[in-house]
Order: sequence, then structure tokens, then C-alpha cells
Amino acid sequence: MIDPVRPISLSEIEAARTRVAGTVLRTPLVRIDGDIYLKLENLQPTNAYKIRGAANAVARLSEAERARGVWTISAGNAGQGVAYAARQFGIPCSVVAIETAPQTKLDRMRALGAAIVPVSYDDAWKAAETHAFEGVDGTFIHPFDNHDFIAGHATMGIEILEDLPDVRTVVAAIGGGGLITGVGSAIKAHRPGTKVLGAEPETAAPYALSLREGGPRKFPGWQASFVDGAGGKSVTERMWQRMRPVTDGTITVTLDQTRDAMRLIAEKTRTISEGAGALALAAALTGQAGDGPIVCIVSGGNIDLAKFSELVGR
Repeated sequence: MIDPVRPISLSEIEAARTRVAGTVLRTPLVRIDGDIYLKLENLQPTNAYKIRGAANAVARLSEAERARGVWTISAGNAGQGVAYAARQFGIPCSVVAIETAPQTKLDRMRALGAAIVPVSYDDAWKAAETHAFEGVDGTFIHPFDNHDFIAGHATMGIEILEDLPDVRTVVAAIGGGGLITGVGSAIKAHRPGTKVLGAEPETAAPYALSLREGGPRKFPGWQASFVDGAGGKSVTERMWQRMRPVTDGTITVTLDQTRDAMRLIAEKTRTISEGAGALALAAALTGQAGDGPIVCIVSGGNIDLAKFSELVGR
């Protein structure tokens, strides 16, 4: 039985913050150009923000649920987050992993003790929509449509407001929608006037399409790209219900703009961003996010170094 969708409360966010404090880093907010700031979630222990949600979700499980082990679906970052949290509790973890995920991500999931079940992107997305995958045992932790996972991500929103109280806009990449729902929930609870915008690649922008057409839609002509950590095939009905009340729109960017943003992050912060991690900055640099201060969430940095060099060296 899947729990009904409900808002993330401030008390749940504060409780999550206490729960994940020993696992999750309070990442820095770095000013780069004018009024643009970067929230460097690529500096987390797993080099991606997903550890926030995973640590909270695994900690919230009952002893009986943990005893069964846990499993998730992932292109890499959620899998690493859940595997990391599972290892802390000494419980087994399986990841239904998209077989085209970067080797770096697959290797790191294995290194954290996860058993990998490779599947096609379509099969992984189907499992995410149905919350089920035949043949994998344990307690399922959804990589984005999970209340505790989202509450964990929301802790980032609190940090942003504490570090930059006059922030006018926060931009976050959209894949499944868990990141922007969490951050948006925290921002809107404290500062309803602050805008929360999504960022999607032109090859996979289902939320932009859904907003234009007034309901959750499947993105026609979806294409795989180096932006593997964001840009889903569709917006599910449940994630539409979650995202819509706490977001103010989304910005679609080109792959070239994303590459340029990856290069700029490296130049300005001397850190590496994966494609999805650079979407927010790429969106802000279009000018469509309005006046600053603008915070762009660098959601992750898990990319093969050779691939990164190839992309930013163009």
C-alpha cells in the first residue's frame, strides 16, 4: 500500500535535520558571479545530495523493515545514498541500476556494499512508477517519491535560508522531482515569496511540458544524454501533486549550456559537477530566473573524469 501524498511539514524537516546530522555535511554556499551562489552538494560524502534523503529514510525505518534489507532504483546517486545509509546500519542493500549509468556510479555503489541489478532505463522508470520490481527482496526506498526521502532533501532548504536570508530565487534540477519538492517545501514554509524554479535539459523536460499542458505528461522524443542524473521520461501523477504547490516554474536549457555551466563551476569553485549538477547554474545564466540573489543547487559530481574532461574541453 503506497501512502497518500501529503505536504512536508516544518516539524518533519527539523526532525530530519537532527536525524541526518551525523551523516550529512552542511555544504558551503559559494558566490560566483554577481548575485549567483552555488550550493555545493557535490561535496557530500557520496558527492551528491541524495545522501540527505537516504539517511533520513533509512533511519526512519522500523527494526523489522531494516531487518529485511533495503532496495532502491537508481542511475547512481540515489543508489549510493541508500547504500551508504544501509552500511551505517549494517543492513544489506540492493540497487536496481540503470545499466547505462556511468561506470563511476556503478563502481561506487558496489564499493559501498550494494548488490547491483542492471536493467534498462525503461524498466527502471517502470519500477519507479509502480513502486515494485519482481525478484528483489527487502524494504523499498523510492528514490524520489518517498515522504521521508523528500524531508531529508528539505534540510538543504533550511541551510540556504540561514546562509542567505535575502535569497530571491532557488533553482534545482528536476529528475524525478524529489529534490525540488524537498527544497521547495522548506523555502515556501519560511519564505513564501522566494521563487523556486526547476531546471531541465532540452532532451528530457517533462515538467516544462506538464506545466504548459496543465497536468502530468510523458515527454515525447526523450533522449539519453550525459545529463543522466536528471530529466525523467515523465512526471508521475504523485510527483505532480508534490511539486506543483512548492514550485514557480521551470527553465529548459540546452546541452551546450549545461557543458558551459560544468566548466564554469570547475573554474570558479575548483569542484567537479556532473551534468545534472550543472543544470541549475545553466538555467540561472539564461537570465530567466530573474534578479538575484539566486541560489543554484549543484546536486552532484559523480561523473567519470575522462567524460568530464571531454565535455568541458570542447
